[in-house]
Amino acid sequence: MNFAAEMKQAAIQYGMVLTAAQQQAFASYFELLVEWNGKMNLTAITAPKEVAVKHMIDSLSCYHEKYFPTDCKVIDVGTGAGFPGLPLKIFRPDITLTLLDSLNKRLLFLQAVVDRLQLSQVRLLHSRAEDAAREKFLREQYQIAVSRAVARLNVLCELCLPFVAPGGYFIALKGARFREEVAEAKGAIALLGGEVADVYPVKLPETEDVRAVIYIKKQRNSPLQYPRKAGIPEKKPL
Repeated sequence: MNFAAEMKQAAIQYGMVLTAAQQQAFASYFELLVEWNGKMNLTAITAPKEVAVKHMIDSLSCYHEKYFPTDCKVIDVGTGAGFPGLPLKIFRPDITLTLLDSLNKRLLFLQAVVDRLQLSQVRLLHSRAEDAAREKFLREQYQIAVSRAVARLNVLCELCLPFVAPGGYFIALKGARFREEVAEAKGAIALLGGEVADVYPVKLPETEDVRAVIYIKKQRNSPLQYPRKAGIPEKKPL
């Protein structure tokens, strides 16, 4: 099957209904991903079925309407090739999305996707999270921060929770060791003003991969000394 058919089938198997326009947008995204992957290292996964399941549906696995209010502001920290931010934007066009990445050439690819899909209310930001989270126009300005496959949860919390306004959520997409990571990050979550609201195991179509989505509610402002300078969160996790 071609990508459009694989995407439609994967969405149905996962229990999601895509409009014809959304299916076309995902197909265009796939075409650009494969095209640009020949110029730069965006993904090791390029087969249509695998991209549909392990990138697109996996990205959408963090979506739950109770966590994504209408017209919410979302920042994707360390977005890479646009996951999970762009699939969420395709599925929920009303969100205002910021895609943050430290590598400018990836942002060139993301701009090509945004232009091809004619997406509105999408900002591309070239910065490290440690620096961006100290900017007044970004710090605690988002209802949702999302991140996928960037770092361990105790590190991610320091990079992401400072972007989230009190009452909002940091949503982390994690792999098989998610329980261990949640336990390890307990102190960091509390220190940064968060609290685990839900841990949702994910079963992707036709794969035995163990995955989960962790929803962390921002209860209060993060202390101003966090995040620490670039590189320190990874070297000395909270």
